[in-house]
Amino acid sequence: MTTVPDDIAHGSKAVTEGLKKMYMSKIKPLEKKYAFDEFHSPLLSEADFDAKPTILMIGQYSVGKTSFIEYLLGEKFPGSRVGPEPTTDRFCAVMYGEEERIVPGNALAVSPDLPYGGLSMFGTSFLNKFEASQLPCKQLEHMTVIDTPGILSGEKQRISRGYDFVQVSKWFAERADMILLLFDAHKLDISDEFQRVIEVLKGHDDKIRCVLNKSDQIDQQKLMRVYVFQFESCGRLACEDDKATHAQGRTDHVTWSPSAQNMYGALMWSMGKVMKTPEVMRVYIGSFWDQPLMFSDNAALFEKERNDLMSELRKLPSNAAVRKVNELVKRTRLAKVHAYLIGHLKEQMPMMMGKEKKQAELIATLGSVFREVQKKYNLPPGDFPNLEDFQKKLEERKFDLFNKLNVKMIQDVEELMARDIPKLMMALPKKDSSRTDSKDAINPFLSKTMDWIVHPFKDEYDAIFRTLTVNSMGEASGMACMTPLLATGCSQEQLKVIWDLADVDKDGCLDSEEFALAMYLAHQVKDGKELPAKLDENMIPPGFKR
Repeated sequence: MTTVPDDIAHGSKAVTEGLKKMYMSKIKPLEKKYAFDEFHSPLLSEADFDAKPTILMIGQYSVGKTSFIEYLLGEKFPGSRVGPEPTTDRFCAVMYGEEERIVPGNALAVSPDLPYGGLSMFGTSFLNKFEASQLPCKQLEHMTVIDTPGILSGEKQRISRGYDFVQVSKWFAERADMILLLFDAHKLDISDEFQRVIEVLKGHDDKIRCVLNKSDQIDQQKLMRVYVFQFESCGRLACEDDKATHAQGRTDHVTWSPSAQNMYGALMWSMGKVMKTPEVMRVYIGSFWDQPLMFSDNAALFEKERNDLMSELRKLPSNAAVRKVNELVKRTRLAKVHAYLIGHLKEQMPMMMGKEKKQAELIATLGSVFREVQKKYNLPPGDFPNLEDFQKKLEERKFDLFNKLNVKMIQDVEELMARDIPKLMMALPKKDSSRTDSKDAINPFLSKTMDWIVHPFKDEYDAIFRTLTVNSMGEASGMACMTPLLATGCSQEQLKVIWDLADVDKDGCLDSEEFALAMYLAHQVKDGKELPAKLDENMIPPGFKR
């Protein structure tokens, strides 16, 4: 791990303070007025904004979560237990402390300096199974790691917990900077509860990384059996293209043995059934503990994978501010849709008679209500909550007690999204595109996406793009893009040229890649560089390359 450069730390603090002020002054009042916390997530505190970057470890029992953390830290942590049977029976926040000690969950939930107050909603049964493990470890100075209980099969185990494991996992996932899903190469099947946990991670796909652990303990013959088992259980070869994509352009640096490819494909088939997403998920293959490899067939691959994963983890503190912007933008978009829904339901209620009948009718036809609100206010369908979950929450409420829609509060939030957040992002120091991480420079898994000159800045520009109103194709109009582009300080004439270059398909709108290119070009101009007459090959967005 590494320390955070002073300029990045200063810029991140400025962004965090700005986000905190925006939330407390405009977003939180909107959430409180329409009971957002009763439907979705607890209100945020200042500690939530000040929290260090968090890595969430999730996996079935004995996949090596605790061993992975010890490998990452280079030492054991207080309360850690490792064994072939289920050993970790509680959620544990592994964090920095001047001395080694265990802090119980009830104390963590009431500490104003820690971001765990929202966990009180899960009750004493959960807090008794939650603790912090503090130790003076340098790697923990800029991040926290959440160890979780191993997921077992069976309904009896789920009920005996006394708390909702899936919802607790969701709570941590919403606040995590990276989610590591660990799998054991010996058992790639996904239990029902593990599947439910993975399903609630929807919307956090950009933070999820899969780790296929203990891969050195499987020889090639056994790996072939794993491959066949997964083929039979999943019944499809849909991720064969994903496997090829993951390995594309990399065999000149390191050779994937057939066993490693089969193992990767098996995991992708299982994940494809659960995630239901066309996106290629990054999978790291290796053995993450301090013991020598049992089988060394794929030793070179394991070493490269380890370096890649450690490189990603090293960058978390530097990217923390961008992640906080992303999360607040997602939350704000949901809060805005929630306010529209509650206001609409209130508007549909009769003044006097028939309130219960009308409420039951609205709940039963909630799908139509969603579509009506979406069309009326031109809202993206992806910003709406889960229909069934929202229906269940509505059954516990009385619609006539809801607040009417406050247009001024909505306008304040929209102005914040369109102007204030993009302006705040400019406080972040720009990365030096000429400087690369030496470990990344030898990365054998570079793809055409990584070769894109804009790639190092993409997360930052994506955070701004998510604040914009987009059409059904996920594209932002010129009017929507105007505010963040003007905030770069470029002149109208310069922005006209930038738009012509960035609008690669000439449809008058920008998708996320085109927008990132436009922002990159604008910052190049502000740095005194001239705009090209046409896009260089390394400037063309990956989605537009043939």
